[in-house]
Amino acid sequence: MIVPWQSLSAEALQGIIEEFVSRSGTDYGEYEFSLADKVAQIKRALNEGSVLIVWSELTQQVNLMSREEWSRNASTISAANDEDYQ
Repeated sequence: MIVPWQSLSAEALQGIIEEFVSRSGTDYGEYEFSLADKVAQIKRALNEGSVLIVWSELTQQVNLMSREEWSRNASTISAANDEDYQ
């Protein structure tokens, strides 16, 4: 399920973004960016609509993903969520 980022409190949004950008394996290329820079990049992408906040009923976790990734995985995510309700 897509979570509208505008519906979150500023603190919740900040926490979700900081948790995401601080995960090991999040790749920002050959340059190192500060946490503040990474957070700003994600906020811009959310505002542009190229990144979505997604809640998984299956895992009970929130994640950020590109709109393209969401489109590719939407049927898989939807099917997994549907299984939870059966």
